Amino acid sequence: MADNKSPWGNNDDDQNPWGSERGETAEIEELFKTGKKRVRGALNGKGGGFGFGFGGAWGVAGVIALLWVLTGFYQVQPQEQGVVLRFGKYAYTTAPGLHYHLPYPVETVLTPNVSRENRIEIGFSSDPRRRGVSRDLRAENIALTGDENIVEVNFTVTWKVKNAGDYLFNVRDPESTVRTAAESAMRDSIGVTPIMEIIADDRKGVQERAEKTLQSLLDKYKTGIAVTSVQLTKADAPAQVIDAFNDVQRAKADKERLGNEAEAYRNDILPRARGEASRINAEAEAYKARVVDAATGDSARFTAVLEEYLAAKEVVARRLYLETMEDVYGRVDKVIVDKKTGGVVPYLPLNDLNKKREK
Repeated sequence: MADNKSPWGNNDDDQNPWGSERGETAEIEELFKTGKKRVRGALNGKGGGFGFGFGGAWGVAGVIALLWVLTGFYQVQPQEQGVVLRFGKYAYTTAPGLHYHLPYPVETVLTPNVSRENRIEIGFSSDPRRRGVSRDLRAENIALTGDENIVEVNFTVTWKVKNAGDYLFNVRDPESTVRTAAESAMRDSIGVTPIMEIIADDRKGVQERAEKTLQSLLDKYKTGIAVTSVQLTKADAPAQVIDAFNDVQRAKADKERLGNEAEAYRNDILPRARGEASRINAEAEAYKARVVDAATGDSARFTAVLEEYLAAKEVVARRLYLETMEDVYGRVDKVIVDKKTGGVVPYLPLNDLNKKREK
């Protein structure tokens, strides 16, 4: 009878870390012990050990058959997946743990490592003997940006296996496939992005778009590969035009600075101009009101005088004449001369007399 205790002594968990019961191992050990006994019996000429009476040859054949059956047991490690082939054709995938497949040549098993991260360098090649030293690969690192500039980009791709069956049988050269698809995905991402965003402002966005496109391509072709990261390590204008490019970027920066200054001046002057215009409009409205009121008053007075004049023309005309003369003579020096006077003083300086009287 199988023992349900795990090899770690945990009585409440029927499964061991590899996903199989300890009873299976005990049964296998028991089968090996029984086989050894029967082999000894067969070699001693005791065919009854196998339940046959036909001699030692059948015993040996039985042991060989038993051992052949036992070769179907296999262990898949935690970092692996088991890929079972039936007559050389993919049959199914198994998880980590102890499993059984039909013995060779009916079925065989492959156990590729699916947890190891693989790294590909695109656009450059690192020197394994000198840390931090690399050389550019111009055939790989030239791309056209969304604003029709040329940029040199170096980047790395890390990936691992997510489906061992697809990985082993749908892709002939996984690294070359990932490299080609990654170049295409990165050029696609760069092709819709202005150069300044690639160089300085939006590297993260470029990486994320490239990673998403790359994973979509790999899934489309059922490669069984999962992309874990796409990382830009370099994004610059080509060395041959870097000086001219920097001049252009400085000119653009100056343009942007002057534009910002003009916008700031505009934001400062417009409110003040609007305030001044509002003040002038208010003053004009006030002046308009005063002029209209004055004109209305003058019109009313003229109408009143006209009515009086029409009622008594001579009297009104005389009064207006006197008022006018009073107003005119009130502002000028006056001298009265009387020709009939025969005295020493023929004129009277009224203004001087009035000034003395006021003093």
